[in-house]
Amino acid sequence: MDFEVVGSGLGFPEGPVVMEDGSVIIVEIQKGCISRLWNGKREVIATPGGGPNGLAIGPDGALYCCNNGGFEYHEVGGLTIPGNCPPDYSGGRIERIDLSTGKVDRLYEAVDGNSLRGPNDIVFDKEGGFYFTDLGKGFARTRDHGGVYYAKPDGSLIKEVDYHHISPNGCGLSPDGKTLYFADTMTARLWGFALTGPGEYTPHKPPFLRGRVITGQTELCYFDSLAVAASGNICVATILKNGGFGGITTITPEGKSTFTEIPDPFVTNIAFGGRDMKDAYICASGTGQLIKTRWPEAGLKLNYNA
Repeated sequence: MDFEVVGSGLGFPEGPVVMEDGSVIIVEIQKGCISRLWNGKREVIATPGGGPNGLAIGPDGALYCCNNGGFEYHEVGGLTIPGNCPPDYSGGRIERIDLSTGKVDRLYEAVDGNSLRGPNDIVFDKEGGFYFTDLGKGFARTRDHGGVYYAKPDGSLIKEVDYHHISPNGCGLSPDGKTLYFADTMTARLWGFALTGPGEYTPHKPPFLRGRVITGQTELCYFDSLAVAASGNICVATILKNGGFGGITTITPEGKSTFTEIPDPFVTNIAFGGRDMKDAYICASGTGQLIKTRWPEAGLKLNYNA
């Protein structure tokens, strides 16, 4: 597999969105900014501060951002690694960003009176609402748990979908929009929820099991963000596979998986683009790069783009 470096020297890149003009918008979590990459150039288009993380284009053409409030960072063996909650933590929130002006507006900072801790990834459904995950926040000896939520982009509704997980991270929808997938980082599990409507689902095995475990990994690794292929396969960015390089774990809806190694221990995200949707943009975040390669199958087109 050949790789092209689209951007380098990035401050822990995440959340790639492939735009209609071929440019790629990413967050640089460590720098607290959102950048556009194209033709070897980098332009900062917004600076929300904190820790901008997952991104998605909404039905109004604006950019919606999960902001985790920031991390502490460590340099280990030439790699940049995010850690616990920093002293200057600015709070978790969902933000709307005007792409023409860079103006940042906060939409949500809490749900049912509970503060968001570390919003992480986001996906819009066909109805124009969005699901997002909250990874929670880590401390030296304790951890705040996150959850999975549903909200509307006009600020009128936010609701909890499920809270019974350790570290919800990447999320995506099946091609028919009937299954919500999300990856849990620390357990390296992929979950699926059978949706019945916007923000609603049928519990898998009530009262204890709300979602279905699609797969769990037996080898040491950590699941991060994900993208869904047109075939229905789920491509999950995977960190530190067996303590070595990361990569992409491709998982079928039935739970069978294969692994593609990427030369960076901290592979955190993947997004698809190009005319045939086989251009894969992968965040090699430990080395601060966005890389591009050809993928063996087409990615699923998202419900909205700009």
